Amino acid sequence: MDAIAGEDGWLRCPWALSALEYRDYHDLEWGQPVTTSQGLYERLTLEAFQSGLSWITILRKRDNFRAAFAGFDPDVVASFDGGDVERLMSDAGIVRNRTKIDAAINNAKVVAGLGPGFADLVLSFAVADRPRPSSLAEVPASTAESINLAKTLKSLGVRFVGPTTAYALMQAVGLVDDHLTECFVQIDRRGLPGS
Repeated sequence: MDAIAGEDGWLRCPWALSALEYRDYHDLEWGQPVTTSQGLYERLTLEAFQSGLSWITILRKRDNFRAAFAGFDPDVVASFDGGDVERLMSDAGIVRNRTKIDAAINNAKVVAGLGPGFADLVLSFAVADRPRPSSLAEVPASTAESINLAKTLKSLGVRFVGPTTAYALMQAVGLVDDHLTECFVQIDRRGLPGS
């Protein structure tokens, strides 16, 4: 499917037109570079929570996730204990899945342990030379880079990240630019490795 004009006349990736939350996320955030460990931890956590669900569910609960997970500060989340897990399990404002909650806390410990090195590691998987797709049919669910990113993260102890989640993370934080060629959104990837 090719880019489609929205009510405002701007051509967008078609998935961005079904809800206002999607449009705002698409226009303002999706694919824009994220270069801090905290920002990357947030996106990794949200992508993991999205697994098996619609992304709109996560977008609509995002502020609740931020409140529940201390603004996604990995140093704070790394200190969460059993009481925090129970608090999160009773929080109707987020997705209450113990496996995903446990993974988010575990992953915070990994990120906190690596400090700024976590961002350096994730950003090293930037794909600089791939052209933007012309239709959704050209957008893969995973790539060799996302497979390698998932393997690398798992080797460090990160949980609940496979090649598809890793690729969604790469899309979300600008490591690849999967906005369709006719989409009006332009990504400034200067500063990312290989750009």
